[in-house]
Amino acid sequence: MANQTEVKEIILVGFPGLKVEFYIPVTLVLLLIYMASLSANGTVISLVIMKKRLHKPMYVIIANLAFADLLFDTVTLPKLIAKYWFGSTMTFPECLLQMFLVHFLNTTDSYIFVLMAVDRYFAICKPLRYPTIITSRVVAMSCCTCWVVASSTALTALVMNSQAPPCGYNKINTIMCTNIAVTALACKDVSLIKKTTFVFAMFIQFVPLSLITLSYIIIINIIRLSASSETWRKAFYTCSTHLFAVTVHYAPRVLVYTANEVGLVLNADVGVFVLCLYSYVPHISNPIIYCLRNKDIKETFMNSAARFMSHRVKSNFLPNTVTK
Repeated sequence: MANQTEVKEIILVGFPGLKVEFYIPVTLVLLLIYMASLSANGTVISLVIMKKRLHKPMYVIIANLAFADLLFDTVTLPKLIAKYWFGSTMTFPECLLQMFLVHFLNTTDSYIFVLMAVDRYFAICKPLRYPTIITSRVVAMSCCTCWVVASSTALTALVMNSQAPPCGYNKINTIMCTNIAVTALACKDVSLIKKTTFVFAMFIQFVPLSLITLSYIIIINIIRLSASSETWRKAFYTCSTHLFAVTVHYAPRVLVYTANEVGLVLNADVGVFVLCLYSYVPHISNPIIYCLRNKDIKETFMNSAARFMSHRVKSNFLPNTVTK
């Protein structure tokens, strides 16, 4: 108990092999990534909320995905940047809170990907029944369910890890508080925590991934049999880009959890690289894959930008006219 109370703060190591002379360039890149995510996902959320044209089931799902990604980046990146700029640390409860939010938002992403796949399945394979099955009410309730169920699984990890506080060693050798990183600090036996969280993680990864893969296999097969060659190429390109986003989200997570379960210790730098790969790359690419290539969102964005620029030009021109 004495050793447990000695740990007053948790220190994020960040990028383990990073030399001091690279602190500023790396943190500027992180800041740029955060600003890009903030701009892209914030724009998507604002457009879906403000434009009635986008008050459709698919865009509501996309807005939920953008909101989860934006929250995740806000929870992790500013804290990491502050670590390098100001040397800031966190308490164990703060680390637990970040861990909860990290797993909660990642799980929400997984469930929302399933909703998107289901939406595309009915839109392409059951187009006549789509308006009666995928309604705004159904999508709103489904999105709420995703958030609630995701919070319950993350809460389980939070409660279990809170029973195994750190003692002695207080450095987390990565860029954020995760379940694997927090359990590594505990002095007591955490085998039950590891097994429980591994089962949850595999369920969260493999069940949604299986449903998504199955839906896209059916979609691609139906398009291949019924569409012209040009339409087939466009549809296949769209599905392949969606599957790329899904693969980047799921595959590295499965690798990390499996390696931890079997006792395979990844190199610290490799582990951080993989964590960055599946944490931040999708959050920047998702708005491009799901939104900026979408005709409705692209036209809405361009029209809004054109009206904004027109308003700015008029506001700058009118004072000169009055003076003359």
